[in-house]
Amino acid sequence: MMTILWLIAVILVISGIYVILARRELIWGIVLIIVGLLVGPGGVSIFT
Repeated sequence: MMTILWLIAVILVISGIYVILARRELIWGIVLIIVGLLVGPGGVSIFT
């Protein structure tokens, strides 16, 4: 389960960075990064 959460968090953070850099949508990028940090098993996690 931790591996799945870690992968989801990585995908969310990378997609957030992509949205900020490539699509120039700052708010959605920041939201994706924050959600990725909240889902991730390391540091802050809403599931543990």
